[in-house]
Formats: sequence, structure tokens, C-alpha cells
Amino acid sequence: MKTNELPDSIFPDFEAFLNSYVTEHKRSLFKKILADRTRYLTVVLENLFQPHNASAVLRSCDCFGIQDVHIIENKQEFEITRGITMGAHKWLDLEYYNKEDANNTELCFNGLRNKGYKIAATSPHKEDFSISELPLNQKTALVFGTEKDGLSEYALENADYHVRIPMYGFSESFNISVSAALVLYELTKRLRESDLPWNLNENEQYLTYIEWMRRSLKYKESLENHFFTQHNLQV
Repeated sequence: MKTNELPDSIFPDFEAFLNSYVTEHKRSLFKKILADRTRYLTVVLENLFQPHNASAVLRSCDCFGIQDVHIIENKQEFEITRGITMGAHKWLDLEYYNKEDANNTELCFNGLRNKGYKIAATSPHKEDFSISELPLNQKTALVFGTEKDGLSEYALENADYHVRIPMYGFSESFNISVSAALVLYELTKRLRESDLPWNLNENEQYLTYIEWMRRSLKYKESLENHFFTQHNLQV
């Protein structure tokens, strides 16, 4: 059962239950980090096939305060290398798009647009905007593809914007993990210097706080099963 699926009436008891297993230091740390978390920017990863690079992107997302990552698996299953993420993936909300016989990029884009996002495809071969010029007047999803093939034609053709990193050497592109880090550094810096409403709202922070406490539990499944059984909830 996901945190946002719990009945409202149970939250006070559930928070008290979690508090009994999570240290005060960790709870304070969660609240401090949540104040800098954002969904105003989100990251989309399309068909990444190198686990080390894919995992490095997740670590960068955590470092720059990005909460949601959307993972498209049209051709390739996404693999997390825990030695690279150093546990960062644990604190992110990962949404996978991997339906058979479907254009999962289309499903992802449609879902994001329904949530009010503009789609910005990253590509060194398009000339729309540099990362310092990309409009941020609306929530934005940044789409990254593989080093070998880049983004799919569908992603490139159906994006609202194309964004590039200025380059001055012989190489045509950066490594995907480097690209993501550079783009996120520039755009989160711009956000934090703006008056845009980029923070998680109060309810989002609370739900994420509860979820992070859940994820930090040892023996999470058995402890939660006991709690939910006591409260007559199906797991």
C-alpha cells in the first residue's frame, strides 16, 4: 500500500508508529532535505542501457533535489547499480513505463502533460534553447536518451522544447550522466534564484516525509504488516 493510498484517519497513528522506529536525528534530516525538494522539474530517462550511467543520473537527481524520475523501457530494462547510487535511489520516486506493445514514451509524455508539464528534450543537435535560456515559467520534464542513439524520434518530434548544453570542443555530446548533472545544476540554480513556486507544497512534503520514514525502516514489511493488521487494513 502506497503512502498516498492510506486513509487520512490513520496518518496520526501511522506517523506515531514510524516515529518509534526512526531516530529524531533522521527525522530532522528528512524535514531539512524536504524543504529543498522539487517536482517543478522532473527527469525522464528513455531506454538507458548502461547501468552505471543510469545510476549516476539517479544520484545527481537526488543531489539537486529532484524528487520524481520517470523511466521509459521501450527497448531496454533499466538497472540500478547500488554501488553507484550510494543509496540515492531510495529517496526518489521512480515511475516506470514498460507496457508491452505500447509506445511507453507516448504514455509517459501524456501523463506528464496531464500533470501540467512541458516536455524538454535534451539534444546536442537541436538549436531551440541552451540550458541558460530554457523557459521555466511552467513545470518542466527534462528528457534524456542514450549516448549511442540519443532520444527516439517520437521524443524529439513530440517535445515542446529542445534544449542543449553549449559545447566548444570536437566531441558531439557529453556522457549521459554528465549531461544530466550539468543540466540539473543550471536549471535548479535558476529555479532557486527565482520566485517561482518550485518547492513541494505542505501536503507533498508531509506525504514524502512519511514515505521516507517507511523506506528507512529495517524489517519494513513485517513491521508494517503488524501495524496494518491492527488497524484492519489490507496490505
